[in-house]
Amino acid sequence: MDWLQAVFLALVQGLTEFLPISSSAHLILPSQLLGWADQGLAFDVAVHVGTLLAIVLYFRSDLVRLAQAWLASVGVKIGGPLQDQAEQSKLAWLLILATIPAGLAGILLDDFISENLRSSLVIATTTIVFGLFLWLADFKGRRSLSLSALGVGSALVIGFAQALALIPGTSRSGITMTAALLLGFTRDAAARFSFLLSVPLIGAAGLLKTTQLLQAGRDEQWAMIALATAVAFLSAYVCIHFFLSFLERIGFAPFVIYRLLLGGVLLMLIFV
Repeated sequence: MDWLQAVFLALVQGLTEFLPISSSAHLILPSQLLGWADQGLAFDVAVHVGTLLAIVLYFRSDLVRLAQAWLASVGVKIGGPLQDQAEQSKLAWLLILATIPAGLAGILLDDFISENLRSSLVIATTTIVFGLFLWLADFKGRRSLSLSALGVGSALVIGFAQALALIPGTSRSGITMTAALLLGFTRDAAARFSFLLSVPLIGAAGLLKTTQLLQAGRDEQWAMIALATAVAFLSAYVCIHFFLSFLERIGFAPFVIYRLLLGGVLLMLIFV
């Protein structure tokens, strides 16, 4: 992988990780359509670290409050009492609960998915199908509930939906927002819960890949890796900011249209 490919793929990762268009699909496709070499384990770690830093920095205040409230709920007090401690504690526990299905699915099915579901045809199909589900959820959803209305049942529904994102082309953010919208949450609430839910999952994936990288013990192009981390971080941070700023105004229609066009182009490349 040369420098231009590294910057391009890191930019793609940063821009697509939190948009409902599937980052995994966009990282798999260059190797399949352009013949690029696989980006490698070190690159995967770098872009995961970059996007994790972006989401943690952007939601730092929310995450600090959630951590303080959760620690207080298990008997560890850090700082003074929070004004909305009970609500923050509930949200923290629900985030943990919603993370479990995808974590278990990843442990049990990762090898099967890697070996059987990373083809262009699978990506094209899931891109279109789950794009239509997103449109249906945005069109039919009541969009009236705030995060305070989240309960165990809705958290589990969103958590099991997140497990489907292990299939390339589904989009982790897209499927979790789709589930939240179908449950009646507002666009902003759906997006914020999806973003907060990404923190433990991206962190766990980055930790796993880092462990694998250390075990491999290979020499890497560390300057290129550092650049990829920085590009993924900056592009992800900017993407989160503008997505949340414009979501209520533009809705999900542009992302649905993009998914349908991308899926259609992929099907043409496969069958024509």
